[in-house]
Amino acid sequence: MFSPSAKAALAASLLTAIAVVNAPRAQAQEAGEVSVTFSGITAPRGALFVGLYDNEAAFAGGNPVGGYRLEVNGATVGQSIKGLKPGRYALKVYHDIDGDGRMNTNAFGIPTEPYSASNNAPSTMGPPAWADAVFEVGANGATQSITID
Repeated sequence: MFSPSAKAALAASLLTAIAVVNAPRAQAQEAGEVSVTFSGITAPRGALFVGLYDNEAAFAGGNPVGGYRLEVNGATVGQSIKGLKPGRYALKVYHDIDGDGRMNTNAFGIPTEPYSASNNAPSTMGPPAWADAVFEVGANGATQSITID
């Protein structure tokens, strides 16, 4: 019926199939969480507008994967962002002190309301760089302490 080499090939295929079927299932990556504390708030009014980004192009001027409006009632504001896939993220935030829903700027385009980014990334002569603001979210989550300047 089958040659010895065909029998050996069939046996090897069956053993491989059995091993694949009985292999432990890979656990789905659980959603992570970022716990963020915003501090350094000097005007305890208005709101913080926070953008969460998952890639450099979006961080440089595209749409965030999440946007949050947080009421300001004191010198610090905390927020947990849940349900994130493990990966690299960055945050941008500005303090809308006057409540007009936008970041105010002067005639030269320089912000007149406090702002910051994750990792307290510096913003010298322009917005902060992705490389300075990016952080990793794993299954155990991440934390960020951001000072609003």
